[in-house]
Amino acid sequence: MKKVSFIGLGVMGFPMAGHLQNSGYQVTVYNRTQQKAQAWVEMYGGEMAATPAAAAKDSDIVFVCVGNDEDLKQVVLGASGAFSGMKANAILVDHTTASASVARELAEQGKSIGLSFLDAPVSGGEAGAVNGQLTIMVGGEQSAYDAIEPVMQAYAKFSKLLGKIGSGQLAKMMNQICIAGVVQGLAEALHFGENAGLDCEQVVEVISQGAAGSWQMDNRHKTMIKGEYDFGFAVDWMRKDLNIALTEAKNNGSTLPLTALVDQFYADVQKNGGSRWDTSSLLTRL
Repeated sequence: MKKVSFIGLGVMGFPMAGHLQNSGYQVTVYNRTQQKAQAWVEMYGGEMAATPAAAAKDSDIVFVCVGNDEDLKQVVLGASGAFSGMKANAILVDHTTASASVARELAEQGKSIGLSFLDAPVSGGEAGAVNGQLTIMVGGEQSAYDAIEPVMQAYAKFSKLLGKIGSGQLAKMMNQICIAGVVQGLAEALHFGENAGLDCEQVVEVISQGAAGSWQMDNRHKTMIKGEYDFGFAVDWMRKDLNIALTEAKNNGSTLPLTALVDQFYADVQKNGGSRWDTSSLLTRL
């Protein structure tokens, strides 16, 4: 059985690493807040390490799931970074939602020291991580993907290699662009229905069976109607992701007017105290 490491035990990484341990892999974890790593070991077993390099030592695969580009470089590079502790021909799999440029940068640095790197952002939110039902979009070499795909089945319902390094991150940008528009449309529909005096739950029961149906509608309409947003994927993180997409759009000549508009709507939610609310909180500004 492969020895693996998991760096970053946030709302996503904590259960993902747990699925690996429960699937029989030897897992060593690292988290900047050591109490979180200790809590993980107490819950799942496995081992914890004091640095990313120590966690990565002797592992066949090192998984990373942190906040952003700078967090990623901090745990991968440098004397205590994962790269410095990895053995020859090991593979680093980055589940962070980050830029395609940082994926390319880290892949080049890894290649120069005999390591493989895959960018593999995930979709499915906290519930997908807890239930082991994530969707994973991957960029990198086929041989490395073939090695890690069976391992990722511990927490994924579907994964696919989409092309060269950076392809996974670009696909995640498309994912977030789609979500932004869908959530805004759902918020406007519920706002309209309430003002029209309709029973929105009954209406959604009907329209969700037709062309308007979506994951957001199925999983968020009830909490939106109740005004409950203290869960799920935070507005702060969505704005981070949309900023990555909008920056990439400038670089490749894409025009994203709806995405830019919804990003500003999320800024309004932040100003109203909703930085940590679920992304469905777009309804609050209406």
